[in-house]
Amino acid sequence: MTEEFNLYLEKMNAINMALNIMYFDRATGAPKGGVKSSSKFYGILSAESFGMSVSDEMAGFLKQLEKENQPGEIDKAVLRICRKDYESFRKIPVEEMREYKELEAGAQAIWEKAKEASDYSYFAPALEKLIEFKIRFADYRRGAKDRYDVYLSDYEEGMDQETLDAFFAQLKKTIVPLVKEIGKSGRRIDESFLSRPVPIQRQREISSLLIKRLGFDLNRGVLRESVHPFTCDIGQNDVRITTNYHENAFLSSFYSVLHEVGHALYEQNKIEEIADTILDKGASTGIHESQSRFYENIVGRSLEFWESIYDDAIAILGEDFKDVSAKALFEVSNIVKPSFIRIEADELTYSLHVMVRYEIEKLIMSGNYSINELPKEWNRKMEEYLGITPRNDAEGILQDVHWSGGSFGYFPSYAIGNAYSAQIFSCMKKDIPFYKKIRQGDIASIQNWLSEKIHRHGCLKTPEELIMNIAGEKLNASHYAKYLEDKFSAIYF
Repeated sequence: MTEEFNLYLEKMNAINMALNIMYFDRATGAPKGGVKSSSKFYGILSAESFGMSVSDEMAGFLKQLEKENQPGEIDKAVLRICRKDYESFRKIPVEEMREYKELEAGAQAIWEKAKEASDYSYFAPALEKLIEFKIRFADYRRGAKDRYDVYLSDYEEGMDQETLDAFFAQLKKTIVPLVKEIGKSGRRIDESFLSRPVPIQRQREISSLLIKRLGFDLNRGVLRESVHPFTCDIGQNDVRITTNYHENAFLSSFYSVLHEVGHALYEQNKIEEIADTILDKGASTGIHESQSRFYENIVGRSLEFWESIYDDAIAILGEDFKDVSAKALFEVSNIVKPSFIRIEADELTYSLHVMVRYEIEKLIMSGNYSINELPKEWNRKMEEYLGITPRNDAEGILQDVHWSGGSFGYFPSYAIGNAYSAQIFSCMKKDIPFYKKIRQGDIASIQNWLSEKIHRHGCLKTPEELIMNIAGEKLNASHYAKYLEDKFSAIYF
């Protein structure tokens, strides 16, 4: 790799780091009056980075370097990613990308205001403009591909609707009958204590407890608060996560912290050789979500985890919770009950929430939609898949931040991540006495296994290479189906 090319990439990375910091700042307390100005500059910097990735200069570097035999794994991976981005995005005019990025930067503030007021009509005009751009960009890029397949592949390389339709059909065969059986079982889990108020400061203390237990390095990371929890992966030495707190629903922040720490541990445990390069990120959003969902659900919703953390958690929660056992906390964390909010959904019905969004995004990308009818379509899908109808826009179409950032194609990654996590778990159990380690509070053994198999590589390897190396097979939803059947049958029957 030439010094000139390395300097070119470093400039791109510097711009992208600045953009990530701007995004984090905007979501965690930047003055609302500055949105217009910051959005303008965000658009300018985004266009600069994008322009560099698809420039004639980039094409020249690629042509020159691909003629040579690149000896190292890192150099080969850098060229693979640069070539993929160049070929995928080069037909999009840079000025149009600048305009889009400026719109995207301001849309989140509009979404936040709309959600607070539970008024979709306030967000609809911005959403419509975002969709128009995304459809136009897909048409620049797609060739013979379907528009939506372009975006699905951006988040999970090689993914398409045909694969996902079969994937979701397989999950539905397990999830829908199991939900019905649980409903008929007569087993009722006591959840009355969940309404007991927990002061926000105590919830922050629980967040600190979780961070310490899981090994999130606060010297290279930070936890803040935002409207919607997220992880800002600036690089392995600067990983920022957020949560939010609800006084009468302390488990909401409990599990959002576990989820985001799962993302953060992936970021912090990559090899040093790829720090601050374009390889200093996860292999795909599906692999990334597998790690967040692994810590949130497979670790955090296990009885053994509650037993290991029980004394410290109850000491923070106080006298009002001393009558609540570790088993009661485990059971209440695994109640199966259709709910409106995806990030608070139970583990079994969670993928049904993703299906709602998947079906609507397919409709949007087809162009056969009316912006004003989307809330009704959302509510219809919620009734179809979960049997409930949102009472307002805030618990319906406005609940997720993703569309305000133009992240169409992202939602399926959550379900893909669930499946990857179960597939990874089935392999891990062959090497580690998993539940024994959890009960002992030994998260480090689990983290070391994940770091060796997944985290350390960043995006040196493709998601398919990672899962093949671990499991000897491609993504296979049957592991997830079995995991759900085994876990919830044991709880409810």
